[in-house]
Amino acid sequence: MTTDDTIAEGAFTFAHLGPVLAPLEYTGWRREILSAKETAHIGTALHGVSPVYDVSGPDALKLLRSVAINSFNNFEVGQIRHAVLCNDKGQILADGVIAHIDEDTYRTYWLAPVLEYYVVNSDLDVHGTDQSTNEFFFQVAGLRSLEILEAASGEDLHDIRFGRHRMTSIAGVPVRILRLGMAGTLGYELHGAMADTEKVYNAIWEAGQEFGLVKQGRVSYLMQHTEAGFPNINLHYPLPWYEDPDLGAFYDTRPQFNFYNKYRALVGSVGDELEPRFVTPFQVGWGKMVDFNHDFIGKAALEREAAADARATVTLVWNEEDVAAIYASQFSGRDVEPIDPIDARPVDIYFNPNDNAGWAYHADWVLADGERIGTSVLRTHSVYYRRMISIGLIDKAHSAQGTELTVLWGRPGGPQKEVRVTVDRYPFYDLPNNSKIDVETIPRRHADVAAALS
Repeated sequence: MTTDDTIAEGAFTFAHLGPVLAPLEYTGWRREILSAKETAHIGTALHGVSPVYDVSGPDALKLLRSVAINSFNNFEVGQIRHAVLCNDKGQILADGVIAHIDEDTYRTYWLAPVLEYYVVNSDLDVHGTDQSTNEFFFQVAGLRSLEILEAASGEDLHDIRFGRHRMTSIAGVPVRILRLGMAGTLGYELHGAMADTEKVYNAIWEAGQEFGLVKQGRVSYLMQHTEAGFPNINLHYPLPWYEDPDLGAFYDTRPQFNFYNKYRALVGSVGDELEPRFVTPFQVGWGKMVDFNHDFIGKAALEREAAADARATVTLVWNEEDVAAIYASQFSGRDVEPIDPIDARPVDIYFNPNDNAGWAYHADWVLADGERIGTSVLRTHSVYYRRMISIGLIDKAHSAQGTELTVLWGRPGGPQKEVRVTVDRYPFYDLPNNSKIDVETIPRRHADVAAALS
């Protein structure tokens, strides 16, 4: 059995995503999305498709500071930082994770090929290494995730705090564990040599059986971000990669990563307009990350936006009667054109949306008294809360919890429906968050470890 066969075992639907044939569902998206809140899941949605890029050298940190909105003060080996790169307009070009893995060496996830472009064109004493094909990428998240990983490793992992990483061993091979995740709940990422993928995956899967571990497909993975309040690149919004000819030409040399933005299919009532779909850190709620005490690309534009303080990120809860009316329009007979379906997908992600195997972006206008005040992105069926929700990127004047607004559903030129929505808590996820969970309340796997610490 090949590594791909091992990961695909048990899946019943697949989709081509760039170079990968990705499992979409194993046991059904409803069960898979609930697993993080009830037991745990193991996910490979980012395996084989994630840009992994090392930046090293005496000027590595200087380079990162010059292109990211973060300052990276007190960034120690063993720590993780969320990083955002913008263009001159302040629009997000990339966001991802940086792990400080050694002195003057930083491993980045999802910042290349943007970061690679800057490294290649830099005069600083810095070196870049593409690790994308050298490293596996698993995610284990849920209430039992720590217990599962301790069972698989045979080691006490309680010491790994949120935003930290360290090495361990699983199935006799080195594995780096990072404590972070997109589901909101306790979660970890696991990285190691690509040649060890099958061995480590099987060890975790076997160790997780007594804890109710569930395999997570791509559909349920994509459903996590809206509920957890984490607007994500290539899901909630596209990136302005090809609006700069020089950058676009460079990205064309990296076809394994450019398909998200090379061939965009634009869906929803926003129509073919691209500019309202691009976002800045302030529009997606990351304004606190911006450190204006250093120079970086996009600083001037973001200073103006910070001074205006006009945007907000909210959860929009959709009126169930209006959602039902959209669904019912499919059954009004041949004489009535139905509204664009809302029941075909539990989340507004479209797989293989055009002949170029590109990526689709769904955005709808948010209205207040008939006036456009922003956009609604990545509508999601929240199975746990039994609500239809989306993230609203709107004018701050309308962001108070309880404010009633409307979302315009349906493509331009076709039947449309104004859906009543209510501004609600953000993030919508209100269970204990990964960053706040005290893992000392979780039993240690091995009694001898617990006894030694008592």
